[in-house]
Amino acid sequence: MLSLSVFEQSWQQALAERRASALLRQHKTISTPQGVEICVDGQVLLAFCSNDYLGLANHPQLVAAAQQATAEFGTGSGASHLVCGHSSEHHALEEELAAFTGRDRALVFSSGYMANLGTINALVGKGDAVFEDKLNHASLLDGGLMSGARFQRFLHNDLTSLESKLVSTNAARKLVVVDSVFSMDGDTAPLPELAQLAAKHGAWLMADDAHGFGCLGATGAGSAEHFGLAQAELPILMGTLGKAAGSYGAFIAGSHELIETLIQQARPYIYTTAIPPAVAASSRAALRVMQREAWRRDHLNTLIAYFRKGAEQLGLQLMPSVTAIQPVVIGSAAVTMEVAERLRTQGF
Repeated sequence: MLSLSVFEQSWQQALAERRASALLRQHKTISTPQGVEICVDGQVLLAFCSNDYLGLANHPQLVAAAQQATAEFGTGSGASHLVCGHSSEHHALEEELAAFTGRDRALVFSSGYMANLGTINALVGKGDAVFEDKLNHASLLDGGLMSGARFQRFLHNDLTSLESKLVSTNAARKLVVVDSVFSMDGDTAPLPELAQLAAKHGAWLMADDAHGFGCLGATGAGSAEHFGLAQAELPILMGTLGKAAGSYGAFIAGSHELIETLIQQARPYIYTTAIPPAVAASSRAALRVMQREAWRRDHLNTLIAYFRKGAEQLGLQLMPSVTAIQPVVIGSAAVTMEVAERLRTQGF
């Protein structure tokens, strides 16, 4: 039997290797609400790394909704949704999300990671096939790997690569999974073309709209609205509430049959305590603000254009992104971390 010291030595070696590769992650302690400026480890900095795209994470209407719901429901939900944790706030949020996204129903999960793992594993398994873009978020990749289905990755946004894999499979069920806005490069998936390809080969299409929901579309309903894709064309729509919506949690929107299947089969939904009712209430308030204050999306797009113009004038290498995710290509991890530290000393 190995002693604990042997384990510790192994962990220390692995940590040392990450440190040497400039890949060691470390907490940064925030002592202020999210905003244009935040206090990080005692230093006030201009925030360029938040997903609070519309400035809602400290919006007074979201705060008031959470306070009122806390006074009414308390701080915790007490149980999973299927036991006694599904409050009227959760129910109302799901109805409002379904209406907002133009889907029959929606189901709220405790996080985007849980929503992706739960959905993929509920829909495909042994004997099935799942096809994922090479640049998909880790939660999507993990969901595909854990599902038991044959897991295949296609070249980034490459329809020919995907179709070659769809043609060669004889799986009982086929699921194509993509990020609608890719979380590192900021580019968008060709959802209309993917929808046509999936339909042609009898596959389901699932899109993770974590970074599109709230930002894209005429009303902020996200990538499906932006591309004009109805439920039949994009049957499995995932969105998060902790980014542009300024709250917390995630959801899957789709048909009645899809949602009922997830309620019965999605283990991260079934076996997780529901998010606090106050969080659901703040998400409902966020939906109202997003739909009422379109100027927030206009302002976001103005800032994106301003940043891209300035970065290009400085000779910085940008990725071809028109979304709120604007990658600046630096080089190695070590150089990137050095640049980040120099920016921090200058207040960024």
